[in-house]
Amino acid sequence: MKKFLLFLAGLVALTVLLANLGPMILLGVSVWLLYVVFKQFMKSDSTAGKIGWGVVGLIILSIAVSNVYAVIGVAAAFALYWIYKNWTSKSEEVRSTKSDDPFTNFERQWAEMNK
Repeated sequence: MKKFLLFLAGLVALTVLLANLGPMILLGVSVWLLYVVFKQFMKSDSTAGKIGWGVVGLIILSIAVSNVYAVIGVAAAFALYWIYKNWTSKSEEVRSTKSDDPFTNFERQWAEMNK
């Protein structure tokens, strides 16, 4: 049952990630462009250059703010990672060899003797 629920959650997270892939790319590009514009703004010595880079920065900032919901896609990517880690964990399969149940120990010892 746990694997089925993880599969369904992974399917939903993958759908959300694919739906937000475009805005995630656009958000990344706009943040990178904001960095470039900021560097050029700081290098500019003239007032007209600073005003020009400021206007370009505001335009790119408006693009970045309009795609801020792409953070949902990042959360979906994190959820997919978490689901993958839980899917491949061996916690269910790993059993302790020592048990308080005498019948389990007897069966294990009997199997070792018959080898």
